Amino acid sequence: MPKVNLTATRIRSAACPEGCAKAEYFDTVLTGLVLEVRATGRKTFYQRYTDRHGAQRQYKIGTADVITLEQARRKGRAIKAEAFLGPDPQLQRQELRASLTLSELVQSRYLPYVQEYKRSWKTDEIMLRLHILPALGRLYLDEVTAEQISAMLRTMRVKGYAAGTTNRAVILLRYIFNLARKWKIAGVTAENPTAPLQLAPDVHRDRFLSPEETRRLLESIAADENRVAADAVLLLLLTGGRRNEITQAEWKHIDWRKKTLLVPRSKSGKPRKITLSGQAVALLKGIKRTKGNPYIFPTEATGRPSPSLYGPWDRIRKRAGLADVRLHDLRHSFASFLVNTGVSIYVVQDLLGHTQLRTTQRYAHLSDDTRRDATEKAAAFIDRAYQGIAADGSFPAR
Repeated sequence: MPKVNLTATRIRSAACPEGCAKAEYFDTVLTGLVLEVRATGRKTFYQRYTDRHGAQRQYKIGTADVITLEQARRKGRAIKAEAFLGPDPQLQRQELRASLTLSELVQSRYLPYVQEYKRSWKTDEIMLRLHILPALGRLYLDEVTAEQISAMLRTMRVKGYAAGTTNRAVILLRYIFNLARKWKIAGVTAENPTAPLQLAPDVHRDRFLSPEETRRLLESIAADENRVAADAVLLLLLTGGRRNEITQAEWKHIDWRKKTLLVPRSKSGKPRKITLSGQAVALLKGIKRTKGNPYIFPTEATGRPSPSLYGPWDRIRKRAGLADVRLHDLRHSFASFLVNTGVSIYVVQDLLGHTQLRTTQRYAHLSDDTRRDATEKAAAFIDRAYQGIAADGSFPAR
C-alpha cells in the first residue's frame, strides 16, 4: 500500500501488479484519499475516514476517468468534515440507496396497509392510479416537491376536475407522506411536501330533480334495456340509499314484514336499515332471483354487483335529458322530496343514515313553493295576532 504524492501523471501511469486483483495508492496530500487500481485497469477514488464511533469507513468518490484529482480531494475533504461535524456520509449514502420511489412506497407499504382497515381504499387506489402516480410515481420520496404537486393539480384542473377531486389528491398525498415519516422510511424529509399547499375552496354542487325531471327520469328508467341496472337506479330514487348500499344488497338482508333492507356496514362503519316504501317493496318482489346468487342486482357478465352503474346510468340520464345529473343526486332529490312535503329534518336524517344533522341540511332543498307556503303561514299568524290587538294599541289580557 504505497503512499505517493498523487498527480495526474502518476494516476495515468498507476498499474496493478501482475498476479494481484488490485493495488491501492494513498495520497500524501490528503490523508485517507486512496486511488484503487484494479487488474482490469479500472481506477477509482475512495476516501477513508473514522466515524464518530471510532470505526474505519470507506466512501466511494468515483472513477478517475470521470473525476479529476482536484475534484476527488475536494470531495474527500468534505466527507471528512461531514464525518466530524454531522451525520456519517456513508450511512447517508446507504439510506439514499434504500429510499423508495413514490410508486414503490404505494405498492409495497401504503396499499397493503390501508386494505386492512380502510373501507374506501379502492377510492385511494383509483386516485393514485389515474392521477398521482402517472405524474409523481417515478420520483424518489425526497424528490417530490410542492411545486411538482401543484403542477399535477393544474393538469387535473385543466382536464375539468372539480376542486373536491383535486383536494382529495392533496389530502391523500399528505396522509401517505405522514405515514412514511411515521414508518421512518428512508428519504422522507422533515417537511411534508404538501405542507405549503392550501386546499381549494370546495364548491358544494346542489342538484335536485324537479317534478317534471323526475317524470322524465322514471320514463327513461322504464325504457332501459338493462333491467337489473334500471331497477337498481329506481330503488336508489325510492330509498335515498347510497350507491353501494343498493348495488351490493343481498336478498337475505330484506325483512319483508318490517319492510326494511339491512346494510351490514354503512359508510359510518355501523349497520343501518333502509326503510322500504310500498313502491320499493313492490319493485323488489317483482325482481326475478338468480338461482344460487345472493345479490339482488347481479351483473349478467360476472354475477357480482356492478362496481359503479356508470354505463347504464349515463344512458338513462341522457335519454331523460338530464346529462348533468349524477347518480348521487338521486339521494339529494329523495331528501328534497321529503322536506318539501313537510317531513321533519330529523326524520330525513334518520332515513338517510346521517350521523350529523348538518350533513342532512346540505341535502335538504326547499322548493320555492315550500318557502312561499311557509312565509304565508307566518303572515297569517301575524295577521291573527294583529286582529287581536285592542283599539288602544295594547294586547288584550289573557
